[in-house]
Amino acid sequence: MRKIILGVLVLVAAAIGVVWAFSTPDIPRGDLEAKYATPPSQFMTLPDGARVHLRDQGPRDAPVLVLIHGSNASLFTWEPWAKRLDKKFRVVSFDLPGHGLTGAVPDGDYSQEAMVRVTKEVADKLNFDKFALGGNSMGGAVAARFAEEYPDRVTHLILVDAGGMNETFGDHVPLAFRLARIPVVNQLMLYVTPRSIVTEGLNDAIVHKEIITSAMIDSYWDLARMQGTRAATLARFELPKSAALQQNIGKITMPTLILWGAEDHVLPVEAAHAYANAIHGSKLIIYPHTGHIPQEEVADQSAAAVASFLCNG
Repeated sequence: MRKIILGVLVLVAAAIGVVWAFSTPDIPRGDLEAKYATPPSQFMTLPDGARVHLRDQGPRDAPVLVLIHGSNASLFTWEPWAKRLDKKFRVVSFDLPGHGLTGAVPDGDYSQEAMVRVTKEVADKLNFDKFALGGNSMGGAVAARFAEEYPDRVTHLILVDAGGMNETFGDHVPLAFRLARIPVVNQLMLYVTPRSIVTEGLNDAIVHKEIITSAMIDSYWDLARMQGTRAATLARFELPKSAALQQNIGKITMPTLILWGAEDHVLPVEAAHAYANAIHGSKLIIYPHTGHIPQEEVADQSAAAVASFLCNG
């Protein structure tokens, strides 16, 4: 018994030592807004008091394209598409609860259902009756789930290396994702978020290494440490997986474009084929030598495919 107690004390002391040596403090929301909420960023308050960061770019009377980012990312992942599409389309992107400059929300709900609800609330406040909807990774699952629940509101669906159809992750799951699912150990992540773990995660997800800049790493690192975000992230990773998307996939009947990186080691390309097989009439494009975020890695090709799809799909 004494050895067990001693072992526990050693582990506790080691954990305290790690926190003391490597702790990275929270960053005040106001500091991050001053740094990152540059034009055309704006904020919208939802019915529950959540303050959502969004960007609304392009002609007001153009066809609307709403874009939803992935896990631990932000609306900035869609800027390459916005720059290429905002002449013909009204491109709207926003930070999901627990992400970006939206950060922690009052009700503390970071479930897929909550993210679908927030998507609807954003669209409602912008008076969008019908619109094209796209999402990457976790955001792709949210987009697909929204299309299942509100098929009359989605004109076109775009799934970019989307979650929701695969039972397991690939062979390069970022360390931060793995640690977030380990009880006790994940509590250290409330205080310790080294820049190196962000760099490692981006390198795991991205094949086109030339797009990984210091500014990109810093933005992910900064936004991950906004006050309340680390606790929100842990709460999200502790939620059970929902099977609702797969159970209702047959409800998706609108034109659907599936884009995927052939070398996505986070969500393998097998999931792309699962989506294509499940959604009748969908179009699948696989990009060689591309990873988890084609909207940034092959921005020209993927944006052109989206423009053609929205105009002709």
